[in-house]
Amino acid sequence: MAIKKSKLILAVGFALTFVGLGVGQFKLQQQAEAAGDTVQAPAFQVDPFWPKPLPNHWLLGNVIGIGIDARDHVYIVHRNDKFAGTELGLKSGVSECCQPAPPVLEFDPEGNLVHAWGGPGEGYTWPSSNHGLEVDSKGNVWIGGNGGSPGGGPNGAKPEAYDSHILVFTNDGKFIKQIGEPGQQTDSKSMTHFGKVAEIAIDEKLKDVYVADGYGNHRVALLEFPTGKFKKIWGAYGNPPTDERIRYKTDEPLPQQFIGPVHCAQPSNDGLLYVCDRGADRLQIFKRDGTFVKEKQIAPKTLAQGSVWDVAFSRDAKQKYMYLVDGQNMKIYVMDRESLDVLYSFGDGGRQPGTWYAPHSIATDSKGNLYTTETYEGKRVQKFNYEGIKPVPHGAVQGPAWPKGKN
Repeated sequence: MAIKKSKLILAVGFALTFVGLGVGQFKLQQQAEAAGDTVQAPAFQVDPFWPKPLPNHWLLGNVIGIGIDARDHVYIVHRNDKFAGTELGLKSGVSECCQPAPPVLEFDPEGNLVHAWGGPGEGYTWPSSNHGLEVDSKGNVWIGGNGGSPGGGPNGAKPEAYDSHILVFTNDGKFIKQIGEPGQQTDSKSMTHFGKVAEIAIDEKLKDVYVADGYGNHRVALLEFPTGKFKKIWGAYGNPPTDERIRYKTDEPLPQQFIGPVHCAQPSNDGLLYVCDRGADRLQIFKRDGTFVKEKQIAPKTLAQGSVWDVAFSRDAKQKYMYLVDGQNMKIYVMDRESLDVLYSFGDGGRQPGTWYAPHSIATDSKGNLYTTETYEGKRVQKFNYEGIKPVPHGAVQGPAWPKGKN
């Protein structure tokens, strides 16, 4: 009887302790919010079961572009020639597994594979190195490329392999058109071809296509939708673009031209355009006519490949929040889009769900979920479920977006 009584007292003590801790935590949170130490921001949790396993022993190479259509179908483009282990698998006929998946894959919201297609064909030149993907309202898929070196180069690429064009296909892979002429030299002033396109974004209401152009050229190109006719080009701060090669130095003023690669050009609902100058760790914001508005550096001490890789916006009408991918530091910054304030960041380097090896591209679906791709040895696409708006310490550096208690 005494033992039972002592257990009851102990249990009550634990309960009171937890209640006390909860009240204390609530008071601390209230105090922190009153002091301005916390902010309200979108929260995310990785979905380790999305997408579902691929058929046919397929694996992915560098996943280098992502787009989401009106049905929340997710499209990715990957480099199926950058596939590790083909010498051990089906391609060489020595075992059951594995082989490269086709370059373009389409998944439904549940992660089921819907279509898989792409590669060389009649009437067009497939990019020597896929890069960037966009889906228009009809489900047509726009693809860029950043491969080759004009006149050859260290990688031995031939001039005809230089990616200076954009391709458009139906969502099941039927060729529609080619914009720009393949195999052309870098020329940031050209109004007929591109120079290693990094990313494509479309605003059909304004009949605009925005091209981050990119790895060879140092500019944004504005095209007419759906024809692809050039309308305007510009460089950093709205200056006329040049092909000048500039190195980023953290102790010097920011250059007046894009260092590059110009890695994203993403339009917002309020008439702005967000441009990633990856090598200079900066995001430049323009009006849609190329008028410079403001800029923001993220992790400005980052060298090598830079910190500003891609951006996506929350799906509320005002697009209050912005998500910025930092592929060098392996994280996502959750930002207030208007002020460009970093509210917090999450993620880390790694192979487990919720971590990344070179996160590259990012997109949001209609429910606010995030999707990321990984290049180099990452070679995958991940989904992060939207968990609502929650308080978070301002500027917090969070780890992987795992389920609570699983970290």
